[in-house]
Formats: sequence, structure tokens, C-alpha cells
Amino acid sequence: MTAPPDHDDLTPRKVEIHHDHSNVNGGWLRPSVFGAMDGLVSNAALMAGVAGGGADTSTVVLAGLAGLAAGAFSMAAGEYVSVKSQSESALAEIESERLELLHRPEAELDELVESYVSRGVPRPLAREFATAITADPQQALAVHTREEIGVDPHDLPSAWVAAGSSFAAFSVGAIVPLLPYFFGLDSLVLSQALAVLALFGCGALVSRVTPRSWWFSGLRQATIGAAAGLVTFGLGSLVGAGLG
Repeated sequence: MTAPPDHDDLTPRKVEIHHDHSNVNGGWLRPSVFGAMDGLVSNAALMAGVAGGGADTSTVVLAGLAGLAAGAFSMAAGEYVSVKSQSESALAEIESERLELLHRPEAELDELVESYVSRGVPRPLAREFATAITADPQQALAVHTREEIGVDPHDLPSAWVAAGSSFAAFSVGAIVPLLPYFFGLDSLVLSQALAVLALFGCGALVSRVTPRSWWFSGLRQATIGAAAGLVTFGLGSLVGAGLG
């Protein structure tokens, strides 16, 4: 005799769908990545150029420390002003849209209806949906700004987050080529090699949020850093020879 089906087998099962995405809109990823890469490349290249010009160890270290401080503050200031200006521009557009909703509600409703119709939603359903959204002024403002200017009034990037991320990331990257000197190792080759390895690691890490393979991304960053160091060392040598 066949055993009766288990009760659990007769119960509809919910299929779990895991479809996670990386968070790329938080305002910290781009300045952090750019800051770390810039700190590594620019400070390693700066130190290589100064060393190539014939400077002694203390001068190379001083140049590296100055490059770290100047670069970190410059990156932070640039990111703050850039993101703050972007946010202020977005806020101005959001305020303009709020006034449009206040003074021309029917025209804005029609705009939203047409937006949904253009995406294939039947007009009666589009109007019903748009009317329901418009009933809540805050929700209407959020939807209209996303639809018309592509921003979310509740998810604008933070200028302080961008500046802080950039400052910290640049500092971490820029200190890497200085590490051998901090431990008493007077070796430009070791300093540059450490910077190139760090660039490879950063590139490999960035590949987690890009479609590139870890080795391709890492090798690309390492190659760029090595090339920058070699070119700057060569220029420093030429300038040093000319001044000598």
C-alpha cells in the first residue's frame, strides 16, 4: 500500500529568491576607491620622482608625508565641494518640482500618467495608480522627482560622508609606500614594490562590485601604478641631472 502523502508535501511552498545587489549609491564607494588608488599612485610616484632626483632618504620621507597630508586634504575638500554642489542643485530641482505640484497639480498628474502609459501601462490603470500616488504629497514629490530628474529626495549623497571617506582612503593608500622607511628600511625598490602589491590588492577588491575578474582588475591597477612610478622616477632623474 502506498503511504499517504505527507501533509507538508501538499502545502504550497514559497520559493526563496535571493537577488541581492551591491550598494553603489551610498556616497562612499566612489570616493573611497578613488581616494585609495590616488593615494597609492600619487604618493608612490612623488617619492620615486624625488628619489630619482638624487634626494636623500629624509627628503624622500618628508616628500611622502607632505604628499599624504596635502593630497588627503585636497581630496576631501574636492569631494565635499563636488557632492555638496550636486546635492544643492538636486534640492533646487526638488523644490521646483514641489512648487509645480502645489500650483499645477492636474498638469503634474497628467505627466505622471503619461510616464506610466509610455512604459506600457494601460491608461485607465495608469491614471488610477497616479491618482493614488498624488493623494500623498510627500510620496507624490518623491515619485515625480525620481521620474523627472532621476533623484530621490530622501537618498541624496552626504558631502561629509564623501569627504571623510576620501580623506581616510587617500591617507591609507598614501602611507603604504612610506611603511618601509618607518621601519628603518632605506629602500625605494621595496617602497615601490609594496605600493604595487597594494594596488593589485585594491584592484582585486574592487572587482567584487564590478564584472571584471579579480586578477584583471588587480593587474590593471598594479600596471598603472608601476608605470606612474617609473615615469616619475625617470623625470626626477632628468631634472636632478640638469640641476646637478
